[in-house]
Amino acid sequence: MNIQFKKGVLELCVLSILSTKDCYGYELVHNISESITISEGTIYPLLRRLTKEGLFTTYLKESQEGPPRKYYQLTEEGKTAKEELTKEWFAFVEGVNKIVGRDEESE
Repeated sequence: MNIQFKKGVLELCVLSILSTKDCYGYELVHNISESITISEGTIYPLLRRLTKEGLFTTYLKESQEGPPRKYYQLTEEGKTAKEELTKEWFAFVEGVNKIVGRDEESE
């Protein structure tokens, strides 16, 4: 998949997953990787940026498999951002599909 496509949609993917449950970084990578191939290195800078922007809060939770894990939790601001991005995404996809569909109609 085109790298620019991934970068553009990764924020929405993270917000969508965190709107259903709190997750730690590797768990987010795993969940996203089930549908889109990404590397761990792409998610952590995004998590730092979105945390600084106030879309997440973080907390540590003990782990049975090692050191405590840093969990990300969506804030109210994050929920609002997710709703806005979701609307923008569907409008964008609809517009692109109209353009891309023109090729198929002319064949």
